[in-house]
Amino acid sequence: MSHPLGLRPSKIIAVHLNFRSRAAERGRFPDEPSYFVKPPSSLAWSDTELVRPKGTELSAFEGEIAIIIGRFAKNVSRADAWEYIAGVAPANDFGVHDLRYADRGSNLRSKGSDGYTPIGRVLDPADLDLKNLRLRTWVNGEVVQDDNTSDLLFDFAYLIADLSRTITLEPGDIILTGTPTGATTCQPGDVVEVGIDDHERLRNVIVESDDELPKPGAQPKVTQVDKDAAVGGAVPAIKPETEKMLREVCTATIYSQLRKRGIHHTFFTGLKPARTDLKMVGVAHTLRFLPLREDQFAERGNGMNAQKRAVESIGPGQILVIDARDDHGAGTLGDILAARLIKRGAAGVVSDGCFRDSPMFADLELPSYSAGAHAAVLGRKHVPWEVGVDIACAGVLVRPGDILVGDAEGVILIPPALVDEVARDSVQQEHEEKFILERVEAGESIDGLYPLGKAKRAEYEEWAR
Repeated sequence: MSHPLGLRPSKIIAVHLNFRSRAAERGRFPDEPSYFVKPPSSLAWSDTELVRPKGTELSAFEGEIAIIIGRFAKNVSRADAWEYIAGVAPANDFGVHDLRYADRGSNLRSKGSDGYTPIGRVLDPADLDLKNLRLRTWVNGEVVQDDNTSDLLFDFAYLIADLSRTITLEPGDIILTGTPTGATTCQPGDVVEVGIDDHERLRNVIVESDDELPKPGAQPKVTQVDKDAAVGGAVPAIKPETEKMLREVCTATIYSQLRKRGIHHTFFTGLKPARTDLKMVGVAHTLRFLPLREDQFAERGNGMNAQKRAVESIGPGQILVIDARDDHGAGTLGDILAARLIKRGAAGVVSDGCFRDSPMFADLELPSYSAGAHAAVLGRKHVPWEVGVDIACAGVLVRPGDILVGDAEGVILIPPALVDEVARDSVQQEHEEKFILERVEAGESIDGLYPLGKAKRAEYEEWAR
């Protein structure tokens, strides 16, 4: 069936992971893009129904921007690739993840079924800033995805240049350029809309078929891996038992354990908590500010800028970590955005700059660490630049997915590969120190006791039993 807007692709190519916010959510940042192919028969348009088989439960939307190729592209340079774009359009890379287990990575049945690639009205690139397009998705009228092409890992030109090295792109071919954070499951009756800037939205309704998927062939099945992929959210980086141990120990103990492993520079110097009674454990979600330059602030500082996108893309258990270059001349976050972090399920916020509305943080149920207070808005000193990148905060190199622990003393980072053993050995160290403290308070000398010597270890082991 031909598309009412005249789209007749020979192929539809989709990128697996391309928005920084989605990469941060998944806990991995690819060095190069990877792709899968959807058949042209999956093409649909606005107001068509997205039909999932009866009995399935993992239907999922992914708001995206589709590139429409305008002419034959083979071995195109990145510099010239922009000239091969005939248009862009809102798209929904819809899928039913109950069938994903059977695809073995191809996504053919889960995302390539008839009608699973609705494409909206094509927009003329001459009227757009392709490097600064706002992409939004609504479910039942509520915004659930909000991001910008400035946060793509690989821009449109990169994708065209990369693909055209080995695949001839033909006029009308479609490239789906990736989805930001917020993509998740939807249910029959849900209305999903996707829009670019303020142009006409793509609109589709989810429905369930009256019939189950017939045999032969694989039948729908829910696996935990496929459920996690469909539902979205932050990839659990901390085991529950590890998190429990980290909440029991102090940052000073963690520092000792890291030092034994040759890690010396992960304590955030100079940051203080707004509330000393709250413990913080979570996964880093990073935001980078650059020094104020008025023309760049005019371009990147207004509207749904990187600061707001960082807040809207944070997931449960994640900690917003802000790189303000240790500049204390302006606020980096205020009480309204902090309240939004709480609603998003954030585990905390850390900034090496200052907070505005700082007295309010003492009443928020959000572990918060900063270098102090400042009433000025961030535009006095900073340009909100990018989300989900490696940053420096209070002298510490922070990567998305790193583990942070905060207490009344401050914040410390644990590399993810070490977190389980550091947590276990920190609990053991504090247990030994409890024994040592009891002996010191009883009047014993610290000689051979602190640190625990061989002669005293037998006493400790008896005490521990």
